[in-house]
Amino acid sequence: MSQSSRILVALSGGVDSAVAALLLKQQGYDVSAAYMRTWMNEEGSDILADCPWEEDIRQAKAVAAHLGIDFEVVNLIQDYRERVVQYLVDGYRQGITPNPDIMCNREMKFGVFRDYARRNGFSAVATGHYCRRVENPDGSCDLLAGLDPNKDQSYFLALVRQEQLRDALFPIGELLKPRVRKIALENQLPNAARKDSQGICFLGKVNINDFLRYYIPDRPGKIVRAGTGEILGEHRGLHHFTLGQRQGIGVPSNTDNEHFVVVSKDFDTNHLVIAFDHHDSPGLWGQSFTLERLSWVNQPVDEQRTLQARARYRDPPVEINFQPVENGRAKINFCDPQRALAVGQVCALYDGSTLLGGGFYS
Repeated sequence: MSQSSRILVALSGGVDSAVAALLLKQQGYDVSAAYMRTWMNEEGSDILADCPWEEDIRQAKAVAAHLGIDFEVVNLIQDYRERVVQYLVDGYRQGITPNPDIMCNREMKFGVFRDYARRNGFSAVATGHYCRRVENPDGSCDLLAGLDPNKDQSYFLALVRQEQLRDALFPIGELLKPRVRKIALENQLPNAARKDSQGICFLGKVNINDFLRYYIPDRPGKIVRAGTGEILGEHRGLHHFTLGQRQGIGVPSNTDNEHFVVVSKDFDTNHLVIAFDHHDSPGLWGQSFTLERLSWVNQPVDEQRTLQARARYRDPPVEINFQPVENGRAKINFCDPQRALAVGQVCALYDGSTLLGGGFYS
């Protein structure tokens, strides 16, 4: 992009997006900033009292003022409710494990927010993601993992499409996190020492079970042991649990300090099925999976080949055999068994450091 391009930076209030805005300004771009208002703690429940959006806006506004760039708050609450919150709630209702952060990137940051930017004369949107965008000679773009292996966030963009990537910039993707902090301190950014946010993109400190309780009524049932059907306890509702979960089941370990783990959820009987956390526990480990609703960053992979897959965020990329089948689906086979890959989670597909796309475990 030419340096005369107008860039709208999504300022979150954190240091990464603040440094992204700083770098773009230093590079000569015409930079403005906006905070995406996607949630509000007055949504009818006090469970969101710790949602940090007010402090986030204050920090983002202070950064924009320090940099001398225009700043606005863009109200995207209704779109967020329909595209991310509803997806999250519906997923848990159906017994799958959704990923709202991935959906937020595709539907909001590079969807609704990008559309807003284009309508208002901006050439691109920029974020503080640790990933790299490269332009190819044919005009297409590829997305590469961030250079900082501890902060790489390319997984969370596995469902971003080509037309969205063309209008995106990631100014800190070539940097390591300590360098980003140093740049913030050297330039006296107001939030230079602010801690990184944790948790789901809009919940902040709010516990996911507290949030779900507001939307999905509990439906108590039995906790049973895999294989024997022995009743070991009662659960509050299957939506509170996910495959591979060890904490919070409510069934104590045995005298040999073996821990129970969730191996399946039977919605017909409303039974939570658990077993000891062993490699041979039924349903816990697997090598072959089906991906559906495949989405490609650039060109689709339409033939059988060896790829790398990040089974979930924080998992290292591992080799898989990828076999496309009909209707946007594929069979994948991991070289090594994987633990607790739940329906609804996203698998990100790579060719080396290049993110190819991703799909949902079905």
